[in-house]
Amino acid sequence: MEVRTEAPEFVLTYDDGPIAGTTDRLLDVLAERGATATFFVLLTRVRADPGLLASVVDAGHEVALHGVDHRDLTTLPLDEVGRNLSDGRRELEDRTGRPVRWFRPPYGHQTYRVWRRIHAEGLTPVLWGPTTGDSRRGVTQADRVASALSGARPGAILLAHDGYADATDRVDDGPAPEVDRVELLSLVLDGFAERGLRARSLGDALVAGTPRLEGRFTR
Repeated sequence: MEVRTEAPEFVLTYDDGPIAGTTDRLLDVLAERGATATFFVLLTRVRADPGLLASVVDAGHEVALHGVDHRDLTTLPLDEVGRNLSDGRRELEDRTGRPVRWFRPPYGHQTYRVWRRIHAEGLTPVLWGPTTGDSRRGVTQADRVASALSGARPGAILLAHDGYADATDRVDDGPAPEVDRVELLSLVLDGFAERGLRARSLGDALVAGTPRLEGRFTR
């Protein structure tokens, strides 16, 4: 998905949080810049710090579902995928008091059957265009900024992370990368601003735009 829009906006999204010490500091930067974002959260993290989820909502940002945990949905039985989606959505709506519209499959992995199940559960899958590369190890901050800006255009959906999935989230992706996510956000917002673009959540961007939907499948 991306947004068809003539407004000078791009969509800022965060995955894998919320994480104390990172998400809260990102919220401060976003508030200073008058920016909004969509946070695709993991229920494993939300349960560990429900107050931080409340801070995201209170600050005017959008909350969406990234999963009950971070397991690759394409490796799970379809019935389990459906239960995780329905249970995760219900729990997140109960916690926020708001409808949950969007879902981002972990790793961006989805088959056609998983994609159909996501829709059957009343959610719309959201992938991305440019990425900050902040989940990769051995990448310089300058390269991360360049990666983000390589797709700078109105309606682009930018992928960033406020956390890093690990055993807490039922996966093992190796050691977390060393990255100053707060500095990275400031640099990325500066770069987009120089191109006349401001950060908005997906819901906010759709006020002036329309979604362009597509199916991208792992296999």
